[in-house]
Amino acid sequence: MQSKETLPVNFENTEIAFRDLSNASLKQAYQLFRVMNSRMLVNIGKHLVNFAFTVHFPVEGIIRNTIYRHFVGGVSIEDCSKTIARLARCNVDSILDYAQEGEESDDAFDATCREVIRTVEFAGNHKNVPFSVFKITGVARFDLLAKVSEQQPLADEEKDEFRRVEERVDAIFRRGFELDVPVLIDAEETWIQPVLDEMVMNLMSRYNKEKAIVQNTYQMYRHDSIERIKQHHRMALEGGFKFGLKIVRGAYMEKERNRAAERGYPSPIQPDKPATDRDFNDITRYFMEHLDTIDFMVATHNEESSLLLARLIDEYNLPRNHRGIYFSQLYGMSDHITYNLAGKGYNVAKYVPYGAVKTMMPYLFRRAEENSSVKGQTNRELKMIRTEIKRRRN
Repeated sequence: MQSKETLPVNFENTEIAFRDLSNASLKQAYQLFRVMNSRMLVNIGKHLVNFAFTVHFPVEGIIRNTIYRHFVGGVSIEDCSKTIARLARCNVDSILDYAQEGEESDDAFDATCREVIRTVEFAGNHKNVPFSVFKITGVARFDLLAKVSEQQPLADEEKDEFRRVEERVDAIFRRGFELDVPVLIDAEETWIQPVLDEMVMNLMSRYNKEKAIVQNTYQMYRHDSIERIKQHHRMALEGGFKFGLKIVRGAYMEKERNRAAERGYPSPIQPDKPATDRDFNDITRYFMEHLDTIDFMVATHNEESSLLLARLIDEYNLPRNHRGIYFSQLYGMSDHITYNLAGKGYNVAKYVPYGAVKTMMPYLFRRAEENSSVKGQTNRELKMIRTEIKRRRN
C-alpha cells in the first residue's frame, strides 16, 4: 500500500473537493445526502412528489432549490453556462446530457434529436465541453429496439419507423463528425443492446477513420462485457477505424436479474461486486495496452478504479491530460474524485444533465434511489462533507 504522499492523487483532500461550494451550499448538500441515506424517506418523498405534480401542488420551487440544484446543471443548454464555467475554473470539463425520457411519438423523438444536435454544436464552440452524449431510447421506441434486437420480423410501418431511428442517430453523429466533437452513446438494457451495438459499430466504421467520434458504452456488471469489448476492438482493427468507448459499472442490475428470473434465462449480471470490480480494472489495463487504437473514458465513482487509471497513466509516462483518456463522474456526486483528479492535471468531466424540473424527475428519483441503496456511496459523501465542514470551522 502506497502512502498518501506517493499516490498520484489523494481523494481525501476535502479542501480541493469542495472548494467551489459555499458554506451554505455545503451544509445543504449534507442535509440532502442525509435524507438520501434513508430508503424509507426516499420512497416517501418519491410518492409525495408524484402526488404533488398530479394535483398541481406548487412543489417545483422546493425541488429546484434542493435536489434539482445539486444534481442538475440547468433548465436549458444556455442555463448550464454558469455551471460549465464554475466547473472549468477548477479544470473540470462538462458533458451536457439532455435527460428527456419516456417519450413514444416521432415528433418527440425528432425534437430530442434536434436538441442533442444542439449539444453537439454547443460543444463544438466551447473548449470545456469536449463530448456530447445521448441515449438511443431518447430518439427511438424501446419496444421497436427490442423487436429488432430479437430479430423478429417487422411490419412495413415498423421498417419505416426503424429507418427514421437510423436517420436520427446518423444525423447526430454526422454533426459530431463535421464539428470534430466525439459523441457518447449510453448503454441500455441487455435485450435492446444488440441493435445498439450493431448501429454503433457501423457508425464507427463510417465516422471514426481518423478520430473516435462515435463512442459506445459498456456496463461492466455484465459478465460478457470484456469479450464484447475485445470483439468490437478487433472489428475496429480489421476495419481500419478508431475504437472509442466509455466503461461504467452499470445501471440496470435489479431489472436485468428480475427479467432473467421471470423468463427463465441465465442472468447476464456478474455473480457479485468483486467480479464486476475485477473486470472493470482488467479492461482498464487492456485499454492502456492498446492506447494507440482506443480512446476511452472511465466513468466511475469508485476510488480504487480511479486511482488505478491515474497510476497507470503515470507508469506509462503519459501526459496526465492525454487526449485519449478521460475520467468522468456525475454532476453532484463524488466531487472528492473529480476535483482531486482535475487538481493533479488529469482529464476529468462531469456528466451535467439538464432539463425542466418536471422532466428531470425520473433522473432525480434514480439518483436518490441509487444513493439510498448503495450505502457506501452515501456514507462516503456524508463523511467527506462532514470532514470539510469541520476543517472550515477550525
